Amino acid sequence: MIRIAQFGIAIGILGAVLTFMGLFPGVTGLEPASGIGIMQIFTILTGFTLLITGALIYVKFTFYNNSSANLLQQIGVRLALTGLLFASMTGIADVLGFGSHPRTATSDVLFGVLQAAGIIGSFVMACIGVLIYALAGEPD
Repeated sequence: MIRIAQFGIAIGILGAVLTFMGLFPGVTGLEPASGIGIMQIFTILTGFTLLITGALIYVKFTFYNNSSANLLQQIGVRLALTGLLFASMTGIADVLGFGSHPRTATSDVLFGVLQAAGIIGSFVMACIGVLIYALAGEPD
């Protein structure tokens, strides 16, 4: 089962790299445009989803390999996944049309302060869910 934990580390590192590339597109050699575009938002969200998934896989197969999850650990997993869902909804709210600055024919998507705060808050919620999962069980 140690190979699955290593796979979780690889997924987490890939997620961290994708998140970093989404936040700072100049690292890849691309000329950064003004503001944040839709592709950047999707890259950040995909990277953070992989990061949280890798963390959950790593914790499960490193600390709690042969035991089933208790209630508090299940709450932690659900909290992490809920944080990812809220981050995705907040990040693409304007694209889907229920944000405060919907896309029109003459204007592009605006990534506002409320969206940034929602994404960061949701990321914190997902990280707390992973911590709850890691600290809530009895290690073997």
